[in-house]
Amino acid sequence: MAKNDPAKLKKVSVNLPFGIGGAEWEADPTERRAAWAIYVELVTRIAVEQLEADQGVLREAMDSLYKLFAIMRQILREAGPDVGASRESVGGIAIAVLNKGLRPFLTKWHPALQAWEAERPSNLSPQAHEKNWTEEPQLRRELKELNQALEQYADALAEIVGVDRA
Repeated sequence: MAKNDPAKLKKVSVNLPFGIGGAEWEADPTERRAAWAIYVELVTRIAVEQLEADQGVLREAMDSLYKLFAIMRQILREAGPDVGASRESVGGIAIAVLNKGLRPFLTKWHPALQAWEAERPSNLSPQAHEKNWTEEPQLRRELKELNQALEQYADALAEIVGVDRA
């Protein structure tokens, strides 16, 4: 259920993660459509859902985040310059989230996890092999921190598009 009539939504003020800070602007229809597309991708992935220590496989979470990065770039490309590249625009904020949030996490953990996976004995499941990795608890902690920051970003996008985040 929408909390704001899109026609009446004039000014949006949001708080953002990754040291981006706050932003305030008048959201136009093009920015709102891009914000909605990014929002849907975020809230339907592991990006904003906690992966408990005894659940899931880190590879699946990593792949989902990697795909999210590519999809957000695609959304921004397709939306064009009308979503803006200024700091206080949907496009500018999305680029900052990619470069200050997702990119550092993926750059650190994607190759480390790949290297560990390459050492998996054929008689051990991927999940069991992950559990044997000394870095696994740290990756899960940092994934949880990333989830919380991306959840804050999803909340900001919900505010921009005028929906209640369930």
